This record gives sequence, structure tokens and C-alpha cells, in this order.
Amino acid sequence: MNNYLLSALTASPADAWEITESTTEGWEFYFIRHKLDQHRAKQVTHTSVKVYRKSEDGAFLGSASSEIQETASQSEVSDRIAALLEQAALVKNPVYTLHSPAEGFAVPEQDVPSVEDMASDFIRAMQEIPETEGEDINSYEIFVNVIRRHFLSSTGIDLTETMPSSMIEVVVNARRDGREIELYRNYVSGTCDREGLKNDLIRTLTYGRDRLRTVPTPPLSGVDVVLSTDAAANVYDYFVSRMMTSMKYQRLSDWEVCDKVCDVPLTVTALQSLPNSSQNHLFDAEGAPIRDLVLIKDGIASAFHGPRQYSAYLGLEDAFIAYNFSVTGGSENEEALRSGTCLEVVEFSDFQVDPMTGDIAGEIRLGYLYDENGVTPVSGGSVSGNMHTVSLRLSSAQRQYDTFLSPALTRLSGLNITGIQTEGN
Repeated sequence: MNNYLLSALTASPADAWEITESTTEGWEFYFIRHKLDQHRAKQVTHTSVKVYRKSEDGAFLGSASSEIQETASQSEVSDRIAALLEQAALVKNPVYTLHSPAEGFAVPEQDVPSVEDMASDFIRAMQEIPETEGEDINSYEIFVNVIRRHFLSSTGIDLTETMPSSMIEVVVNARRDGREIELYRNYVSGTCDREGLKNDLIRTLTYGRDRLRTVPTPPLSGVDVVLSTDAAANVYDYFVSRMMTSMKYQRLSDWEVCDKVCDVPLTVTALQSLPNSSQNHLFDAEGAPIRDLVLIKDGIASAFHGPRQYSAYLGLEDAFIAYNFSVTGGSENEEALRSGTCLEVVEFSDFQVDPMTGDIAGEIRLGYLYDENGVTPVSGGSVSGNMHTVSLRLSSAQRQYDTFLSPALTRLSGLNITGIQTEGN
């Protein structure tokens, strides 16, 4: 931490302040094919400060934040804090209280793997991917980090946690009859899930092969859409977002506790820890302890989560910012969810679910059309609809996408599928 920061904040006229110091120890590797091109080690520290200032009548509380350089001089730190206080005084948020130390809460001993072990797992996993002349790994970049986060506030909170966070970017090539295609993957996790990474990349190699033998997506009416990749996480993030205190207070979500928000017995649980998540925080960005909390139970809204400001406005004193989520409630197997005529889309150019309106939109890069003719790879066209009118069917099996553990297959009825018009149609 900057040598002058704490004393400057204590001496300032700030009504409250928070410091977050994050130190990252990391290794980075850059491979072309499977040949190491370059690598580097890093250790960096970032310190951010947030100051709060009340209005003269005490009715409003404003805030402003900025990063403070480790090498900043005493005068530079004092000048920066003064500027932040001027900015905070211009913000007219209704007054609210900040988090205080939670009674009985202490950070337990943490066992964090080394960057060496994490890097080794990623490299070994990539070397075990079965490749062919037609489908192979073009390149990949590995980033492994151990992050130490220290949170300190004027209200007396002083907490430190250490956690792993990793990312690997992979480019896959597929070739057929003089044509070639690239597929890009970005996997974020805590450490390396070797089997999960290998299985997904094997599927990706297959997607690359099938993408080169697609036919245009035909116009389809009344056909269900099946999601079996990370696009499904966007569907479930809609439910998570609408249970946030910020969405509720700003009237972007009209859901109330005890409202029925889903026609299926969907249960969404915020988790303090999810195996191999990159966001296994013990306390949130504002110093509040994180715990397991059921947000939606059997399709019924149960509890809100979110930042302190909006939680205080709603009278929720024990709310916190959640980072990990588990979605359950499915009872069907994958064979049943792929039965009949349906379109399983595994590659989108883009797929979005608007948390405010519920609008769904995605451009199809690769899908599998299941009908009486068997399974046909298709490409082109789009899917659209709205969460207020679609119906969901969920698998009992789950699949993890970093911070989301959700049904492995999701089948949606009521979406519009726009196909590609070709000559003769």
C-alpha cells in the first residue's frame, strides 16, 4: 500500500472511506501449436480508494473512487483525495450506512495452489487433446494467477483473502476441401479443470468439423431451441440479475419476494464457494461476508442480493454481492430434451438476454437440426424471443461455466427462428 494513503485519508474531511489492495502473482504462457513462443512472470499491486462525503444537511451521501499509484508522493496522494472529495460532494444519493465488521466473522485459513502447479495442469491438459489432420489446435495462451485482496474501511473492517484465478484462450482450426475455419474459446476458472477443459475442446474440434459441412438454416416455425453450451448461462443470468437490489430499487425489476417468476420449479442459489470458480470470495467488494442464499425457490422469488447502497434503501441489512450461482430444478434427461423436432444451437456469433426487458437475440453460427431426416448441421439465421413468453425444460444434469453451475441442457419453446432464404424457397 502507498506509504501516505492511510494517514492522508484519516486526516481528510471524508465521512467514510474504503481501501482495496489487490496483489497478483501470475505466470503467462503463449503457445503456437504446442510450441512455447514466449512466457513471463508478473507480480503487480493495484490499490483503489473510495471516499464518501455527506451533504451539509446530512440528507445525501456521495462517493467517488480512483486508483492510487504505489509510487505517488505525499502531495500527490493528498491532492487526489481532495479531488475525489469534491467529486463525491456533487453526488446526491439518499444517505445510507456502510457495512460494519460482521460479528463473529473471520477469514479462515486458505489453502491456495501455486502458480507453478496450475500452469503445469493447463499445459498437460492441452498436450492430451486428440487432434487429427482436419482438426487441431492453432494456438493457446495460458494465464494463471494467485490474487491476494486486502479490504480496509473507516468503519473498522480489515479483511484479507487469497484465491486462484486462471484463464486460457484457445484457437481451434478445422479444414475440409480447401476451406478452413477458426473457432475461439475463452475459459475462465479458479484452477485447471483438466477433464472439463479437454472434453470441451474435443467437442469444439467436432464443431469445427461440422461447421464446414453445414447447410443454411431453413425457415422453422414452432420449433424448440436447445442450448447446450455457455449461451444457457445468459438465460439463467436473467433470473439472477432481476433478483439484484440495484435492479429492484431502480424499478428495472418488478419482482417481489413470493412472486412466481418461472413456470418450472427453478431454484437459483447464490453460493459462497463453487468448486473451481474464479470468484470464490469470502467477502464482497464492500466487505460484507458472503454466504449461501436461495434467491429463487421452486420458481418463487425468495431473496434479493446486491450492493450495500441499494440493499440499505430496501431495508435489507444482511444483503451482499453474490458471485457464484447454482441453478437446479430440471428433471429430464438429455435424450428427452433432444427428442422430436428441435434445433440445438452450439455456436452463436452473439447471444444476449436483456435482464430489463427479457428480450432474447442470437445469430446462429452452428446448430444441429433434429427431425425425421436425422441430425443436420446448419448455419445462419437467428433466434429471438422474450423471457416473459418462452417456456423452459431443464435437464437434471448440470454443467459449470466458471461462476455458473446450471442445467447441462435447456430447451426453450416460443422462440422465433429466422432461417436463410435460398433460391427455390
